[in-house]
Amino acid sequence: MLLYRFMQVKIHETQKGETIGTAVRINGIVSSGLGRAHVFMAQKHYQEQFISLFGEEVWPGTLNLTVTDENLVKYIALRIKSGIDTLDADENNLTKAVNLSLDKIVSHRIRGFLRDGVSFGGATAFMAKLTYQKESVGCAVLIPDLTRHSDVVEIISPIFLREFYDLKDDLEIEINLE
Repeated sequence: MLLYRFMQVKIHETQKGETIGTAVRINGIVSSGLGRAHVFMAQKHYQEQFISLFGEEVWPGTLNLTVTDENLVKYIALRIKSGIDTLDADENNLTKAVNLSLDKIVSHRIRGFLRDGVSFGGATAFMAKLTYQKESVGCAVLIPDLTRHSDVVEIISPIFLREFYDLKDDLEIEINLE
């Protein structure tokens, strides 16, 4: 009996959890941010790295999506994959997120830098497509190493997404990570 219990524990400890496939869909509600992302996004050091991801510079700002329920669980899982603590997450959501396998989702490291004694932190990017009204454009979920957001997904793209889609706060949109 003791050996059987030991084997159960070992199997459970090495389990990867529920695989959510090669694509992850997150739905979120468009929301206004703090209006400070452009300060970071316009930095040459970041833009050079974004060019390697997109083949061109990205719009100097982010589109923010507020997420809840299962969409929040998926975002928490991405944060965990990025190495970001989500200490303020609900324990139930955190447990669900830990049990999601994102092995097929590729992360891209965005390096931080120091300029004139000011530190600009790094981030993790996950390539995606944003879909609204049946039209999709390339984008990335950007998770800064230092962020106040735990339920807000920040989206970057070469396109000014708010203008391109005429997005207003409170609209629901979908992003698909591949």
